[in-house]
Amino acid sequence: MKPLLAFFVIVFALVSCNSTFTPKPKGYFKIPFPAKAYKTFDEPGYPYSFEYPVYATISKDTSFFGADPENPWWVNIDFPQFHGKLYVSYKIIGNYKLDKLIADAFNMTGKHTVKAVSMDDSLMITPNNVHGVFFKVGGDVATASQFFLTDSTKNFLRGALYFDATPNQDSLLPVNNFLVEDMRHMINTFRWK
Repeated sequence: MKPLLAFFVIVFALVSCNSTFTPKPKGYFKIPFPAKAYKTFDEPGYPYSFEYPVYATISKDTSFFGADPENPWWVNIDFPQFHGKLYVSYKIIGNYKLDKLIADAFNMTGKHTVKAVSMDDSLMITPNNVHGVFFKVGGDVATASQFFLTDSTKNFLRGALYFDATPNQDSLLPVNNFLVEDMRHMINTFRWK
């Protein structure tokens, strides 16, 4: 009985090991993107206006690290289907020096150099004569797209796009590229009041 059992075990082992193993390739889910369409943010009392996507919502920022924001013109642009949020902060240059605000914007972007593999900044002048810098940070960073806008005399606005997800450049790249187009549209339609 034992030799017969041993024979079946050996035959079964040989028969079961004759197929090749094919690993499942890595991949990401397909993300459906909505059609591009925009509406205007031009609320009374705000010192700026711009166009933003119809698939986004704007809410007033009510908390800054547990305290109230410095002024009532800070907003968050939410992209709920992408779990992303563009944080927009505004400062009056008369209360701060312009060179300090610009240095702070560069320093906040520079804090991502620990994880960044690249960092590009590009100067911008929009059709509405708004000046600024757009930052593109490569790698597994918390925010890959940031910018600031100013008129150099009175107004300074900074924006940073964050996702409610673990930073992974490969998986976030399609969504980040899609939303960067919206950020650039917002910047190009931006106006100081």
